Amino acid sequence: MNYTSPFWLPGGHLQTIWAALYARRGHGPRPQFRRERWDTPDGDFIDVDWLQDAPGQTLLVLFHGLEGSSESQYAQAFAGFARQQGLAYAVPHFRGCSGELNRAPRAYHSGDWQEIDWILRQLRSRHPGPIVALGISLGGNALLRWAAELGDAAASVVSAVASVCSPLDLAAGGHAIGRGFNRQVYTRMFLRSMKPKALAKWHQHPGLFDREALLRTRDLYEFDNLFTAPLHGFKSTDDYWARASAKPHLHRIRIPALALNARNDPFVPAGSLPRPGEVGQWVTLWQPAQGGHVGFPAGRWPGHVCSMPEAVGTWLLQAAGLKEQAHG
Repeated sequence: MNYTSPFWLPGGHLQTIWAALYARRGHGPRPQFRRERWDTPDGDFIDVDWLQDAPGQTLLVLFHGLEGSSESQYAQAFAGFARQQGLAYAVPHFRGCSGELNRAPRAYHSGDWQEIDWILRQLRSRHPGPIVALGISLGGNALLRWAAELGDAAASVVSAVASVCSPLDLAAGGHAIGRGFNRQVYTRMFLRSMKPKALAKWHQHPGLFDREALLRTRDLYEFDNLFTAPLHGFKSTDDYWARASAKPHLHRIRIPALALNARNDPFVPAGSLPRPGEVGQWVTLWQPAQGGHVGFPAGRWPGHVCSMPEAVGTWLLQAAGLKEQAHG
């Protein structure tokens, strides 16, 4: 991806924050989603938002990031790409992220590849056309973790995958977001929604974790140690970050995969990014100097966030051999 940031948006923080809050999300009308609720095997549910779906179309699936949804700026921008290319488009919500508390004594996490597997297989059974999938930040790490776990078998489910600004080394990303400006701005932003959800989960399942200790948490390391890790079978935050990270497993991927990371991403240190020799022949690395965290704003004031979805979406279709079909 040949990305150059607008001169009036220098630096990773501005490119991140402006893209999320102020840049235009698309060039056409706001997408109107249709929601489906799927019951899960463990008695819970997930909500899937559809832009459009026809059996013969290629289906683009987007897995959102931490506390994201179909309302996130990147989900809206990819909706515009899907509409332009004539693709079906689906945004599955991780548990608790669709606006309603889920039922089970669990939530979601960065290595939730089993959930990804169940969702993609449900989509495969319902949609006879080709499928390509991408994940944003947390969702991208989980998606690449899935592709690595399945190896050759992933090709029977999807044709290609991509991750965008994913912390593929979760420890490096987790420590980075817990320091300095990141801690004051981004950590507080995430905890503002994550802690109330966790407390609602405690009321739903009293005694699930140490409520008073969670109220005192001030960063994601502490939160993951008390909530995310134990609820999902990990011994601690360190165990969770080590076992859930996709980076050590990228060489096991056997379908076309793209990992896009800006080198000025405030959440993902450039030194933690995978190098070509670490990923194997199936994985393509895009590591532009600029872009921020899921930012990549472009154009004249106030800018837009359509360039990244166009580049990533086009790569997915070409890697899957579907580019001509999408236009036709």
